[in-house]
Amino acid sequence: MSQETSHTTEPNKDLRSFLLLALGSVGVVYGDIGTSPLYAFREALKPIAHDGITRFEVIGLTSLIVWTLTIIVTLKYVLFLLRADNDGEGGTLSLLALLSKSAGKHTVVLMILGLVGAALFLGDAMITPALSVLSAVEGLKLVMPHADGFIVPISVVILILLFLVQSRGTEVVANFFGPITAVWFIVMAAGGVAHIFDDPAIFRAFNPIHAVTFLLQEKFLGFVVLGSVFLTVTGAEALYADLGHFGRRPIQWAWFVLVFPALVLNYLGQGALVLKDPQLATDPFYLMFPGWAILPVVILATAATVIASQAVITGAFSMVRQAIHLGFLPRMEILFTSETHTGQIYLPSVNSLLLIGVLGLVLLFESSDALATAYGISVTGAMVVTTIMAFEFVRVKWKWSVIVALLLLTPLLALEMVFLGANLLKIHDGGYIPVLFAAAFTIVMWTWRRGTAILFAKTRHADIPLSSFIPSIERKSDHAPVSVPGTAIFLTSDPETAPAALLHNLKHNHVLHEKNIILTIKTVNRPRATEAERFVAESLSERFSRVEIRFGYMEQQNVSQALARLRKGGLKFDIMSTSFYLGRRKLVPDAKAGMPNWQDRLFIALANSAADPSDYFRLPANRVVELGSHVII
Repeated sequence: MSQETSHTTEPNKDLRSFLLLALGSVGVVYGDIGTSPLYAFREALKPIAHDGITRFEVIGLTSLIVWTLTIIVTLKYVLFLLRADNDGEGGTLSLLALLSKSAGKHTVVLMILGLVGAALFLGDAMITPALSVLSAVEGLKLVMPHADGFIVPISVVILILLFLVQSRGTEVVANFFGPITAVWFIVMAAGGVAHIFDDPAIFRAFNPIHAVTFLLQEKFLGFVVLGSVFLTVTGAEALYADLGHFGRRPIQWAWFVLVFPALVLNYLGQGALVLKDPQLATDPFYLMFPGWAILPVVILATAATVIASQAVITGAFSMVRQAIHLGFLPRMEILFTSETHTGQIYLPSVNSLLLIGVLGLVLLFESSDALATAYGISVTGAMVVTTIMAFEFVRVKWKWSVIVALLLLTPLLALEMVFLGANLLKIHDGGYIPVLFAAAFTIVMWTWRRGTAILFAKTRHADIPLSSFIPSIERKSDHAPVSVPGTAIFLTSDPETAPAALLHNLKHNHVLHEKNIILTIKTVNRPRATEAERFVAESLSERFSRVEIRFGYMEQQNVSQALARLRKGGLKFDIMSTSFYLGRRKLVPDAKAGMPNWQDRLFIALANSAADPSDYFRLPANRVVELGSHVII
């Protein structure tokens, strides 16, 4: 009897877990794309509204939206890219980490693409909260016509509160907001269904010929409209980046069962509403609802936009952590806000930067109409980058032939390039904002990568190989250093040479510990390192050992915990009589060598802002010794 019970409860438990993941993905993964109906259809109508909106234009525009959702989100992301994962993790930098192992001569190109894609995503993380919250709060104008002066202050207060609660972690927020977002999608679908039969001709939008005919007939104006149509798929890149949090199947089920039908029904409803009365094109989303329901829908929309913003902010935290571990950014303080979910992290410096950027955008543009013109370039740019990297992925990892890869991805890339071109038309109307953000982030990451390589090369020529250093230091002579009890652990990025901290300790203190461990911390090109590969320990002599600890780029790099497990594995040392030695370099710019002077100064500023290594690697604070030196770069 008990066996039968266990067999029946196991599938129920798995089903419940799957449904909870699917529900959670509705809030986190689809929050951004779920708020697009607030402004996307309205903005797409504006370029064609000057001379009066025709039935042909409304049906053609709705068809464009439906097929953009189908091709870009359903086919590219939900069915294809969610399978292109790096041990379960998605996103541009995960693809870069995976492909860099076998890129060969394409490494530099892939690295630049990965940096640009990550930078565009971070730019999107600034614009999304500003646009989403503004567009939701603007619904108050339909309830209180004189509320114009309160829109920006209310939006600013909501955004400040949103960023203030980030330090408390997103687990509780996500659990609470998942069901609210599900209700939001149901309400959107109900609003669409209520008006979809205002004019049944809207069902002709399912025929893609209407979308193509619209573009051909409208010519340049149709090209301009495409820039606004793309607002309907903002958030698709975050869908891929959040793959590791929920898994492929829950995300796919949530899309096909709830999100996609709700979006299509809502856009069809907005289209039918405008077909019936073109005067309602000023704000077709809110005007779908009866007067008594507008205020509750505004409140629900505001909650949905906060959730969408939360999802993008969380994605930015994850992206920056990946960039740090892959060597594209300096160490930053990373706080883990959950004992059970490693994805629940908080980066104070990134949070502050995003808050400043978001508030600046709200105060600069003041309305969702104005800000919508700045939106789209970062999203389309990131999508183009992902498609190009996906070509390399299917060729290298899935062993597709070049011809098959081209046949599948070239039409998709061509479509996205058209969308990118349409969005580039908005450069002078505010589209320069995400371009500047992306350029700044790319320069910062490229400078850090290049600067660390130059610094490594400059210090290497003065390094002493361990193979010659150890025999010379252990040789008995009158000048031999004094032997002191205990263990010294020297952190270094180069396990083949004597660490600078070790050389300075000998030079200034003239002592050598009984046991000395040369410790290197390495980030592998996978989200998580297996326990089997976590450590590589090697005895170099009676007094010297070399240890390498490996972490995945999604893991907390807690060296104290790792060393505790290493001691259980057989490496003998007493942590209470162990000292950790760190080398601290003071960098001095050299205009005649290395990078340009401005880039040298940027690199030095980044290095000075880096988190303290003893905090970052979770070393016991009372057992850390730092020794400094000057390096000219």
